Amino acid sequence: MATSKARSSAYMCSECGWKSAQWVGRCGECQAWSTVLEVGAPKLREVRAGAVTAPAQPIGHIDIEAAKAVSTGVDELDRVLGGGLVEGAVVLVAGEPGVGKSTLLLEVAAQAANAGGTVLYVTGEESTSQVRLRAGRIGAMAQRLYLAAESDLSAVVAHIEATNPTLLIVDSIQTIASADIDGAAGGVTQVREVAGALIRIAKQRTIATVLVGHVTKDGSIAGPRVLEHLVDVVLQFEGDRDYSLRMIRAAKNRYGPTDEVGCFELTDSGIVQLSDPSGLFVNRRDEPVAGTCVTVTLEGRRPLVAEVQALVGPSSLNSPRRATSGLDSARTAMILAVLERRGGIVLGPHDVFAATVGGVKLSEPAVDLALALAVASAALDRPLLPGLVAMGEVGLSGELRPISGVERRLAEAHRLGFTHAIVPSGQVPQVPAGLKVLQASDISTAIRAASPK
Repeated sequence: MATSKARSSAYMCSECGWKSAQWVGRCGECQAWSTVLEVGAPKLREVRAGAVTAPAQPIGHIDIEAAKAVSTGVDELDRVLGGGLVEGAVVLVAGEPGVGKSTLLLEVAAQAANAGGTVLYVTGEESTSQVRLRAGRIGAMAQRLYLAAESDLSAVVAHIEATNPTLLIVDSIQTIASADIDGAAGGVTQVREVAGALIRIAKQRTIATVLVGHVTKDGSIAGPRVLEHLVDVVLQFEGDRDYSLRMIRAAKNRYGPTDEVGCFELTDSGIVQLSDPSGLFVNRRDEPVAGTCVTVTLEGRRPLVAEVQALVGPSSLNSPRRATSGLDSARTAMILAVLERRGGIVLGPHDVFAATVGGVKLSEPAVDLALALAVASAALDRPLLPGLVAMGEVGLSGELRPISGVERRLAEAHRLGFTHAIVPSGQVPQVPAGLKVLQASDISTAIRAASPK
């Protein structure tokens, strides 16, 4: 009988660890190109029992105090983390350059140091004097906050042993390298091994650790995908350079929810948390203006009131312009087609511009109705009902589909003083006193309901 010959080698993706029996140009797991490399085939051998770090215990006897979160002193960050930082937890914060990551973490470091902890802030991108200037400008000075400018892993470990911090911040993980590892700083191998070493130290010494990560052009975290699996929490810091609004959300969280969002405002004097950010996204006017409609969107579990604006005018071009800001362009094009075909609003020969207020990005389907009403109001040059909010998903046949979290949305609208709301038919939520809810089954009904009587 013929026997199959065992292969002497195999192939593995350096990004995510996916294995293949033969070489391929693209990883079958993470879809990265040119990351599948040849490695020696693993040899099966008998595994014997070894020493254990601690005996297994019944789950009810496990002490949960070690997993209790400690507040960072920044409420909006605590909201996203699930209460604060846990001893020994490793948090990866990623965001575009200049979005405010270092400013926020310097504020967190100062708060932790003033609360009695010892904080080590390692910077691999700036000098200590540059960080000191920023700390003085934003008021993040503390006696027990230590700064170190290092790019060598062994030097970072020496600083950790010398200061014995309760909080370690490394800005950023892509700038730290080890002489014992091949490759330049920021490479796949360096990032994976350096992060692994810092994570082991964090777990052994129970040090809450925050690693700052770079992002690629498409907004994903740079470096090996396994980095996101190694850490306990992955936070995405988002914001537009042209606006002061900053949002932080959890893409992964072993200690709390992943559907919360924290809101901040980046100013010359630092970063300010916004416990009630809805005012940034709505323009207050004495008189109604055509082409505007307010909606309530859900960022995670948090309702935010935002305004959608539209401008419709005759076009001098053969192909009328369609421009958006803060809205998904493909979904906007779909809403315009539905308005013209199902709502009787003539838009073909007109330029259409649609935007949000305050730099907020609205991608939730529940924003469809507000966008449709804003465009219809602009096309007809007729303001909508004063004190109106609209929420609902618009289908291709013009119907309004149910949305989630209606009661939370209506409660937020009522809190901010709105008096009328349009929602899809069939959703009969608990209505706050003083708020009149109008139900509409399709886009034409919604346009009539939104018009002043």
